[in-house]
Amino acid sequence: MDESRVIDELLRTPARWAVVGLSTNRARAAHGVSAYLQRLGHTIVPVHPTASTVHGAQGYARLADLPEPPDVVDVFVNSSRAGAVVDEAVSVGARAVWLQLGVRADDAVARARAAGVVVVEDRCPAIEGPARGLG
Repeated sequence: MDESRVIDELLRTPARWAVVGLSTNRARAAHGVSAYLQRLGHTIVPVHPTASTVHGAQGYARLADLPEPPDVVDVFVNSSRAGAVVDEAVSVGARAVWLQLGVRADDAVARARAAGVVVVEDRCPAIEGPARGLG
C-alpha cells in the first residue's frame, strides 16, 4: 500500500494511538497533535516517564506498561531514542508506527517493516489530516 493511502487509513480509522513523548507541557507539539487525534475520534494513550494524565487519558511510563497493545505508536522523541521506541512498539504488538517530522530511526524502521508493521516517516498527523479535509 502506498504511503498516502496508509496515512489516509490511519487517520480515518478510529484507533488507539500511544503518543510517546506526550506530557502535560502544552508548548510541546505532542500536546496539540494528540488533541487533534482525539478530535478525529482516536483514543490517545500518553507514554512518558512521568506517566501523567493528559487530555483526560491515563499516562504510562513505557509502551510495555500499556494494558493492551496500541494500534498506532506516534513517536515524539529525539531520533537518538526513536529506534528503541520503534523496537518496543514492535515487541508490544503495535500494527503501525508513526515517526514525527524530523525523527529518524532507519535501522529500527527496517526491522519494523520486516516484522510486518506499517511505518509512516517524517510526517505529522496534524498536517496530513487537514490536507485531507479531516478536522
